[in-house]
Amino acid sequence: MGLTKQYLRYVPSGKCNIINSPDCNLVFVPLKAIEGRFVASGASEDVIVWDLRLGEKAVVFPGEKHEVSKLAASPDKQSLAVGYTDGSVKTFNLETCENVSIFSGHKTGITCLKYDLMGHRLASGAKDTDIVIWDIVADTGLKRLSGHKGLITSVEFHQDQNVLVSSSKDSFIKLWDLISGHCFKTIAGHITEVWGLSLMRESDYIVAGSSDMELRVWEMSDDPSTKQEDKTHTLLGENELEDIPSPLHCSKAGSVLRSTRGRVLFMTSDNTGSVLAVHGPNDSVELFQFLSDAQARIKMKKRLRKEKKKATKDEETAEETQVDYSNEKPMLTDIVRRLQIIKAGGKIKSVDMVAGRGQELRVAVSLRNNSIELYSIQMQPKTAAEPECLRRIVTQGHRSEVRCVAFSSDNLALVSGSAETLKMWNRPSLACLRTVESGYALSVSFVPGDRHALVGTKQGNLQIIDIASGDLLEDIPAHTSELWTITLLPDQTGVATGGGDSTVKFWKLELVPDSTNESKAKVLSLLHTRTLKVDEPVLCVRISPNSKLIAVALLDCTVKIFFLDTFKFFLSLYGHKLPVLCMDISYDSTLIATGSSDRNVKIWGLDFGDCHKSIFAHDDSVTGLAFVPRTHYFFTCGKDGCVKEWDADNFEKILTIKSHHGEAYGLAVSSNGHFVASCGQDRVIRMYEKTDEPLVLEDEREVEREEEENATLATGQETTVPGHADLNLASRKTVTAEKSAELLIECLQVGGEYRVELKKAQQSGKAAPPVPAIMAAFGASTPNEYLLQVLLRIRTSELEEVLIFLPFTSVCELLPLLGPLLQTPQADIVCRILVFLTRVHHKSIVSNQALLKVIQKLHAVSSANITKMKDTIGVNLHGLMFLQREIEMKEGVQFFWDATQKRKEKQRKKRLREKAAWRAVLTL
Repeated sequence: MGLTKQYLRYVPSGKCNIINSPDCNLVFVPLKAIEGRFVASGASEDVIVWDLRLGEKAVVFPGEKHEVSKLAASPDKQSLAVGYTDGSVKTFNLETCENVSIFSGHKTGITCLKYDLMGHRLASGAKDTDIVIWDIVADTGLKRLSGHKGLITSVEFHQDQNVLVSSSKDSFIKLWDLISGHCFKTIAGHITEVWGLSLMRESDYIVAGSSDMELRVWEMSDDPSTKQEDKTHTLLGENELEDIPSPLHCSKAGSVLRSTRGRVLFMTSDNTGSVLAVHGPNDSVELFQFLSDAQARIKMKKRLRKEKKKATKDEETAEETQVDYSNEKPMLTDIVRRLQIIKAGGKIKSVDMVAGRGQELRVAVSLRNNSIELYSIQMQPKTAAEPECLRRIVTQGHRSEVRCVAFSSDNLALVSGSAETLKMWNRPSLACLRTVESGYALSVSFVPGDRHALVGTKQGNLQIIDIASGDLLEDIPAHTSELWTITLLPDQTGVATGGGDSTVKFWKLELVPDSTNESKAKVLSLLHTRTLKVDEPVLCVRISPNSKLIAVALLDCTVKIFFLDTFKFFLSLYGHKLPVLCMDISYDSTLIATGSSDRNVKIWGLDFGDCHKSIFAHDDSVTGLAFVPRTHYFFTCGKDGCVKEWDADNFEKILTIKSHHGEAYGLAVSSNGHFVASCGQDRVIRMYEKTDEPLVLEDEREVEREEEENATLATGQETTVPGHADLNLASRKTVTAEKSAELLIECLQVGGEYRVELKKAQQSGKAAPPVPAIMAAFGASTPNEYLLQVLLRIRTSELEEVLIFLPFTSVCELLPLLGPLLQTPQADIVCRILVFLTRVHHKSIVSNQALLKVIQKLHAVSSANITKMKDTIGVNLHGLMFLQREIEMKEGVQFFWDATQKRKEKQRKKRLREKAAWRAVLTL
């Protein structure tokens, strides 16, 4: 048997350059009992919590594969909900940073998330036009609300009623009864899509934004006597009557005109529901304050006095005239007050607000250019101060996409270039060390000594940058078109550049006196020595390590090989169908690998120019290729977002890393081969590090095949149950649910066989047979323990989907086994399983006499156990209430929920007294 190669695995080791994703919002989160200091933003597949005071990362919630699309902070200040592009929702604990629960209820990306007032329920809307209500405490789905015909843009919980308000791109606003799960009212007041919605002033008003400059406002009330329905803006179903009892009644209150053009892009309110922030596709944030009822009446009184004075010629007569304001109702102009407009430093993606001390309002703005800004605004009516920018987080990332990266010779630094700046990063800590303004960078390289960097720009200039001082030393007009590539000469004395002007130029590094300074210090410069002219624009240039050959990739899909000393033509490598974008030569100058837009990588011999192998490498254009030093292994990256490692000797794929979301633009390999860096469209610079873990190619291929199989569901996407066409579960089918169902079916089979063996051994008087290996792996000694362990391992949010996977024969086996499990402390989960199976298979169970007897027994046992559990909970609850009263009597402090309810009741009575007092005063 021949010797086999041993490969070592590269694993992701870090990320940098990403501050906030352009497709995700940001929210204020409380950390360490501090509010208004920390904001959470989506960063590709991760969530980063930024400390706005220090300008650095405080916490990172790691993700897995899919990008973050939506964030929502819980009102109880304990958790953070994260929505992903695959339709899943995860909740994280802010203190421990642990993943608490995972909900899978959508088929497409999450577009909106919202907690209720207590933080016990979470509503999620997605591109699949469905809304799902999740129970955070029970970790399960409650309702699936289907009725919209377009993407869900916003969801809001009503504070006092069990009602959800939603908006969609179908131009409708719907009000849902969360008890029945049905829509009881549809508001059709918009002509185009509804892009945002908020409930203001304790859910008294609905404010919605569309594609025009008008914010439409509806007033909600639960008092039927005050119903003034605007029937032109309310759709009634075919069988719906106008006098149907409704939890809420809506009436059109008016409209608020925005001062900026463009559609509403994002709309949100602060934690008190009194300030509304709206922004469009520009750099302005408009703020509107909804005044309290008492403040609105004061404003209304002033307005009516002014109108009366204008209508009456004699002012003295107007003052003497008594006006009854008790029957007047404040108009929308009395309720809404405009605040100062915030001008941000770029186009805005999202906004979040939190109330500060006094009348201060803090506004965090997430920009599309990968930065975050914090503003402070004073809400006093007579204060006209401009919003103050308190903090900016800009240094930790480029403003645009990173186009190129390069390692230093000591592997301790990394340089990256974008459309406007060049940044230097510390490789171990991934901290930004220096930022230098430059042109549109297409290629970048370190100069020997690692004190300077060379940048090739889109304008064809070659820029020399001093890294230590951050200065641009020289801007050389090297080419008349794009400068696509920079490569160092093997003797480290100069560089070669290739551009779109069909030339390859050679430059010599030299020190010249500094003309800008009077000191005798010398600065680095480049001296043009030679020029190689070719027939087509140059896309890539590489020089062999033995300094004999130069390879030039041209736009005509060929690679020309010349002798370096005489520029005499040597070989022409043709075979690619599209232009070669990247290439590299091995350390021994025997192989050259080329990557093209035709998605292929070809490996050539430099002795005769023969093609050793053509590999279909990526699903899109190959944009980066680099050999690992002192090996024949090379890395490639493509527009499919993957980074792959290959062996050029046996033409095998070693490793595939699905890293970037979107296109990957380039990669670099360190001089010792231990580190790899890649950059892409998702604005993330990703680092990969070589480990000591051996890698077996056959195992890698098996893992890839399993991932492909797991990507599709074996039973289809739809959840179907015979006899239940209208079964609309909150959860959806997932691969984990299928595997859990397979595990449960296997458990029933293994447990049944073991019970038969036990029965035979007891009848024959033999010793009990050994426990099956799979039961021992679960730590179970009896079939009932094994079944309980399998049931407890099922994710509670997917329990219904797992039970639906079971065939009816397995259900018949499972039901009799639930009796002993009802005696365990996990009786609540067992009862939930029993109730769901009975509801789904009710007709089949009722028609089977044997199962009917089993259900009757289970009903008796479950009723007794649930009653006992209720009694235990009741005793504990009243014991805690007794201790609470004892502590309150000693300390004179009210605790928990009672204090909150009493405070709300006091506020409600205070508002009623104020209203009565205003009526009395105005009447007098």
